[in-house]
Amino acid sequence: MKVLWSWFWHIAATLLVLMICYQAWIAAQIAWWISHNPSTSAFMDDRLVIMQSKDPKAKLQHKWVDYKYISNHLKRALIASEDAKFVDHEGFDWEGIQKAYEKNMARGKIVAGGSTISQQLAKNLFLSTKRTPWRKGEETLITLMLEAMMKKERIFEIYMNTIEWGVGIFGVEAAANHYYQISAAQLSAEQAARLAAMVPNPRYYDSHQEAKGLLRKTEIILNNMDYSDIP
Repeated sequence: MKVLWSWFWHIAATLLVLMICYQAWIAAQIAWWISHNPSTSAFMDDRLVIMQSKDPKAKLQHKWVDYKYISNHLKRALIASEDAKFVDHEGFDWEGIQKAYEKNMARGKIVAGGSTISQQLAKNLFLSTKRTPWRKGEETLITLMLEAMMKKERIFEIYMNTIEWGVGIFGVEAAANHYYQISAAQLSAEQAARLAAMVPNPRYYDSHQEAKGLLRKTEIILNNMDYSDIP
């Protein structure tokens, strides 16, 4: 029995050390990205593997663009659509989470999220698409690190440059070019609202540009954009 307990504590201590090392690695990555732009993300890597399993020559469309060269229309549209309290919260919108929970309970299935821009970025940068028991806890820790180490503007800048906007399309510059043949700086209010409306289901809307749900959400975002505070 003593041998078994000894092995148990040895394994537990090893796992704890590994977990601390992993969190330290994430913190180091975030610290590096304060002043250096990430060239990819965990989610981008996952999507590329899936695409190349069907077509070995498949590539992602992605080009980094600095915050100041992104249309303010898009910034307002994304905040209106994804995270209205982004500039004020510290990573989590508790009221939004509660509303999403109530909506999901009423429908009997998951129809609403509640994740903030910071939480979405935490998932995109570091976490795979596989559902695991500890995934939400890891997302929470990464979100706290992002908020503690980065300014809101930097979080938002990386978010806009790494989110998915279609099949193999990542970041606002690639999206603006793919859908409108213009740069991210040139996006109009209506174009920005349409791109923001695509974010929850980008691969579907990539090939269903006239979907009624997309048009309806675009109109709602357009009406709310003027009330969005951007960092």
